[in-house]
Amino acid sequence: MAFTKRPTDDSDSVHSYIHMINLMEMLLVICSIGTLILLFVIKPDFSVSQKEKSRLIGVTYMTMNNEFYEIVNEQISHRIEAQGDRVILRDPAMDPLRQQTQIEEMLEMGIDALVLTPVNAASLTDTLGKAKKQGVKIVVVDTELEDPLIADATIISDNYGAGQIIGNYHLMNHPDGSKVVVMTHEEAISGRERVKGFIDTIKTNKKTEIVEELPCEGQYDLAMLSLEKFIKSGEKFDGVFCLNDFSASGAASALEENDMLGAIELYGVDASPSAKRLISEGKMTASAAQFPTKLGAKAADALYDLLEENPTEKRVIVPIQLVTSRNVSIFTIDRWQ
Repeated sequence: MAFTKRPTDDSDSVHSYIHMINLMEMLLVICSIGTLILLFVIKPDFSVSQKEKSRLIGVTYMTMNNEFYEIVNEQISHRIEAQGDRVILRDPAMDPLRQQTQIEEMLEMGIDALVLTPVNAASLTDTLGKAKKQGVKIVVVDTELEDPLIADATIISDNYGAGQIIGNYHLMNHPDGSKVVVMTHEEAISGRERVKGFIDTIKTNKKTEIVEELPCEGQYDLAMLSLEKFIKSGEKFDGVFCLNDFSASGAASALEENDMLGAIELYGVDASPSAKRLISEGKMTASAAQFPTKLGAKAADALYDLLEENPTEKRVIVPIQLVTSRNVSIFTIDRWQ
């Protein structure tokens, strides 16, 4: 009997190979899914040890409706996050009692350090004394406390010098005297110092008269309303000094409403983007530039020097600079310094 050899079918080998590949792919998928499920069920919390080692930093400014504090906070918060620590930010919205309550709550949460700008320099003495007893490091930025010994570090601009530099510029423009309105914020030492620097300086000219001091808490709305009311009284004046540019913007609105913007000299402190714009347009006379990026960076340096128990400068004063129509072009108008 003769046997006939059947020709080899190459397609069988190809199918077998493809089948084997498919099986291997299925096994890999099953193993991957199983691994993911296992990790999901029994995964270790790698963040636990990190959280245990991280520090909790409380932060509170006067208000967060002022871009100045946003810039300061950016510098501080970025540093805290870069260090692997955690930040708690609270906004008291210019309410001293609310700020006190918020700090008490942060102390209960176990903060290791507190960065603050007090709404009222005198109202936090007892609360901050409690913080000191708990070993909390205290960094004050932008203004000071009534009892400066409570703070471990204070970072401020040359607030008295800001008033002085504006006062000298005003006297240069008015050697024969003038009538000035002053916008104040008595609860903040920074505000008091700026006003004092300005008044002490212009009083050197006996012909210069302060016709009114108007409280405004450094706020836009309050400054606008109080100056509008004063304008309606009919009292004549040549200029307005505002303790910050936020209130100067409010004063500018009141002056504009009464067709006086540009005719009445307007002064502020900060050199905020809006103030620099008004100066460049001839609608504001001058501002004493603060540098919030430097204030924030130096506050962050002080914070971590204290936490690491490194030598820390107790009081840091950041210089200011006069901004007028003559030099405003050297500044970036749409940004803070």
